[in-house]
Amino acid sequence: MTNLFIVLLRVVADALIVGTTLFAAAGTLGWPRAWILVGVLLSVRILSAIAVFRVNPILLRERATVLTHRNQPWTDKVVLLAFMMTAFIGVPAVAALDRFRWHALPTPSKWLAVVGLVLFALGWIIKALALRENAFAATVVRFQCERQHTVVDSGVYSIVRHPMYSGSPFVNIGLSLWLGSYTAVVFALVPLGLLMIRIALEERFLRRELRGYSKYIQRVPYRMLPGVW
Repeated sequence: MTNLFIVLLRVVADALIVGTTLFAAAGTLGWPRAWILVGVLLSVRILSAIAVFRVNPILLRERATVLTHRNQPWTDKVVLLAFMMTAFIGVPAVAALDRFRWHALPTPSKWLAVVGLVLFALGWIIKALALRENAFAATVVRFQCERQHTVVDSGVYSIVRHPMYSGSPFVNIGLSLWLGSYTAVVFALVPLGLLMIRIALEERFLRRELRGYSKYIQRVPYRMLPGVW
């Protein structure tokens, strides 16, 4: 129960960071869509955390408490930090600044904004499915000898090799559309580019360190999006 509390505490902390960024950049608490977004974020992530915890409690505990590791390549540390800053602080900040100050591009229609909120929730669900399937889906890139690290090719991992990363564009683009900012949609290409760099570095590491990964690449040719890449 203590471990689950720590996991849920991390979920709440992440939501607080996103919410604080949104309202600070907007300069007001009177932003209903931001409150709805934070509510959806908390609801989806709490339910997902409980569902995943039943299957992979040790993994979730590690993801909630370990951001870097001594066996993690330094390049992964740099790319991971840059991704987290741009995805979870940069995109919300740009959306808020554009909505209340810049007005750089036209505002998405209401129906497209609703689609954005659905995409936002879907992105977190995709991430949860990946975490539930893969007990080795740690935040850091490293060979997990203490867990007898092996290739996972079932569930969503039979569709793409990096389903955790597949959910991130849905989250960032969905957030941007719901909050009414095409400028943030464009900025969301930055964390997407960082993810693509991380995938290249991670796959080079896994080919070298993880037995069977090269054959897995042959069986599942797509990294993030089926039929595209």
